[in-house]
Amino acid sequence: MSVTIKSQHEIELMREAGRILSIVHDEMAKIIRPGISTMDINRRGEEVIRSFGCIPSFLNYNGFPAAICVSLNETVVHGIPDKKRILQEGDIVSLDAGVIYKGYHSDAARTHPVGVIAEEDQKLIDVTKQSFFEGIKMAKAGNHLFDISKAIQDYAESFGFSVVREMVGHGIGTKLHEEPQVPNFKPIGRGMKLRPGMTLAIEPMINKGKKEIWLLDDDWTCVTKDSQNSAHYENTVLITDGEPELFSYNKDLA
Repeated sequence: MSVTIKSQHEIELMREAGRILSIVHDEMAKIIRPGISTMDINRRGEEVIRSFGCIPSFLNYNGFPAAICVSLNETVVHGIPDKKRILQEGDIVSLDAGVIYKGYHSDAARTHPVGVIAEEDQKLIDVTKQSFFEGIKMAKAGNHLFDISKAIQDYAESFGFSVVREMVGHGIGTKLHEEPQVPNFKPIGRGMKLRPGMTLAIEPMINKGKKEIWLLDDDWTCVTKDSQNSAHYENTVLITDGEPELFSYNKDLA
């Protein structure tokens, strides 16, 4: 397994990619309301990405047809934007986006309420986000990769939610997906030891119901098998000698 350790120059480029991506997410969040389409969100996201001179990481990636993955309700990840798919009061919508800045990627996801939503759906969103922050408490040099995984799983499952197995986080840098894979559940073993300069996209995908998912006929859209809602939260993270740095997170925006 070849894991890249980033130089200071590479870290600076990825930090800027993450700063831009946090703004992209903030701008997309501003337009979320009942009555807009998932394509409207995609257009806004791509517009903001390109306004910074960046390239959308996802557009045409392995054939994906859009800049933003827009996933409604039971869609776990990789929802394809559609001008006919209209947001309704009570929906939840997950937005996954990436930018390429001077050859370096940043990747982040957020789940948002659409208008007034059910209390249990808000809890799902909140627990999914906090499971990420529980995970990164373990994202320190000297710890092991699966320490992150275990912390995410333990927190999410303590609320009765389930953790998707098939989709995992990943290394990131000059490629959108690099080694290592970062599960959101604890596999057998401990995983590799974390080292300063590693950059990871850590991304809990948490289901309200059971953990099983389907892949739809478009070969992209992943949905929960029991049609219960799912939430997604992700940031690009730098491992350091001390606390991890979140490239794609601005506490004033997120």
